[in-house]
Amino acid sequence: MSEIPYKIYLSENEIPSAWYNVRADMKNKPAPLLNPGTGEPLKAEDLYPIFCEELSKQEMNNDDQWIDIPGEVLDFYKMYRPSPLVRAYCLEKALGTPAHIYYKFEGNNTSGSHKLNSAIAQAYYAKKQGLKGVTTETGAGQWGTALSMATAYFGLDCQVYMVKVSYEQKPFRREVMRTYGATVTPSPSMTTNVGRKINEEFPGTDGSLGCAISEAVEAATSQEGYRYVLGSVLNQVLLHQSVIGLETKAALDKIGVKADMIIGCAGGGSNLGGLISPFVGEMLRGENQYEIIAVEPASCPSFTRGSFVYDFCDTGRVCPLAKMYTLGSNFMPAPNHAGGLRYHGMSTILSQLYDDGYMKATSVKQTDVFAAAEQFARVEGILPAPESSHAIKVAIDEALKCKETGEAKNIVFGLTGTGYFDLVAYQKFNDGVMDDYIPTDDDIAKSLAQCPKL
Repeated sequence: MSEIPYKIYLSENEIPSAWYNVRADMKNKPAPLLNPGTGEPLKAEDLYPIFCEELSKQEMNNDDQWIDIPGEVLDFYKMYRPSPLVRAYCLEKALGTPAHIYYKFEGNNTSGSHKLNSAIAQAYYAKKQGLKGVTTETGAGQWGTALSMATAYFGLDCQVYMVKVSYEQKPFRREVMRTYGATVTPSPSMTTNVGRKINEEFPGTDGSLGCAISEAVEAATSQEGYRYVLGSVLNQVLLHQSVIGLETKAALDKIGVKADMIIGCAGGGSNLGGLISPFVGEMLRGENQYEIIAVEPASCPSFTRGSFVYDFCDTGRVCPLAKMYTLGSNFMPAPNHAGGLRYHGMSTILSQLYDDGYMKATSVKQTDVFAAAEQFARVEGILPAPESSHAIKVAIDEALKCKETGEAKNIVFGLTGTGYFDLVAYQKFNDGVMDDYIPTDDDIAKSLAQCPKL
């Protein structure tokens, strides 16, 4: 038995007291958001009608390396943080690999995922501004669940537009949101102008995160005292999620281990960006080198098959333009079960880091992901979320490569949450009726052709 314990815990006093802003260390900053009407770069105050004022400032902040975490947010964090870094001894043994595998487990809270880290912060700033409530979208429901918890805590109204396919596949996560007081609407709906337009253009659609974002933004801007909040993609979200990476780095330092490889699932970028931020910071400052791998679904491969261009963040084209790796805002992903990864674009921060060569990306098929999820569950005792299982799949692959070469690499991956509300997906995999839809080059080309020409 190694002297490194199964679980490496930090003390309550070691929870980060400030978020790390990786943009401060980036030589090539993420390209600015653009006004879709004028094509001009946006200022923080231009975002005030959509986002809370303090969050708008965080969105545009490229200079401050550290941003203090408010005391009320820290108090909430202490209910479930610090989260453990786990040495996957049982998985290592099952694989027969000399690699050392670690995972940062973010599912040990009622929302079941890492999303609570940003939901608390965004609800806090909304309350501080004196708002009545917030609107949002959710894919698999993890973000909506987290936000409903945070808004209940701060006494705010919460309106959630849930991607229709997930609304139907994951009724229990929907009910958790309603239990915490949120209103949940399947998207695209007939309750907003943009929802009606999308339903007309794509009859019978299962929806997408891009659709739900459009509806949530319209709902926020058409109600006095409401603002829109987002669970991924935005700079502010990756900032709040930096607590994941800061704790991971601190735990590894505590046991004297340097990560060789860091792996995270990638949809919009919140988990991956939060996990890798302090490690990338060391790379940007020339202090260390790491191999970083982003893992995305083959059905929605924005990094591996998309283009690095300005595009709308939403299907309804009501949001600002962002320069990111994208499949086109009109791209409608297949109804796969990793709902949190079904987004056409990627964080501007991660897009720039990827384009600059600080990280690699790979895509994996849905059935391979669930095979890895069950392999992990049977030896490590945690039923992982489908999103997290993309990282598990590649972590296993990399550990098996170490078995062939004899290298004892230190592999770290993010286990973003649990899959106990995803049992319909597990049932389909176990029944052998799950398929692997991969978009054709023509599908992607048609969608990319509709990106704005700037």
